[in-house]
Amino acid sequence: MCMLDSIITSKTRLKLLIKFFVTSSNKGYLRGIAEEFNESTNSIRKELNQLSDAGYLIKSQENNKIYYRANIEHPLFGSLQKLVRTYLGLDETIDQVLERTGNVKLVALLGDYARGVDSGTIEVLICGDGLDADYLTRLTEKTEQFLGKKIVIYPQMPEGVLQQIILYQKED
Repeated sequence: MCMLDSIITSKTRLKLLIKFFVTSSNKGYLRGIAEEFNESTNSIRKELNQLSDAGYLIKSQENNKIYYRANIEHPLFGSLQKLVRTYLGLDETIDQVLERTGNVKLVALLGDYARGVDSGTIEVLICGDGLDADYLTRLTEKTEQFLGKKIVIYPQMPEGVLQQIILYQKED
């Protein structure tokens, strides 16, 4: 499997690509992303501008904030999304979780992968109501065997987490 972090050496850019291309519904604004990634607004702004100028992200203004999201019309959108999902080992897993697990409200990548480091342990926060824990356990075991990586699922945010990448957030 291609190690995306060896191709894209900017950890900030890698985290932004993961955030916006893991699922096309993700969006974010500068300060929110800086807080989410626990990084300075300057480094985030630089990468957002470069990705926007290249056409990978589109900007829209809502409530005095400029929001960014993936440009699904870009010719490379599908390829980038597949590359990001393959890097995370989540090719179809996220879609399965959203469809079959219950009322999922939030899915976030935590730990080393949220920092852009492939440590071999994927930590995922999945919050919601009436989640099917048995299904999540089976899916986790199956995905671990397929990827050869350890997967840790958290039903609530563990203490001490400084960085996360929101992969999915249900809009109210």
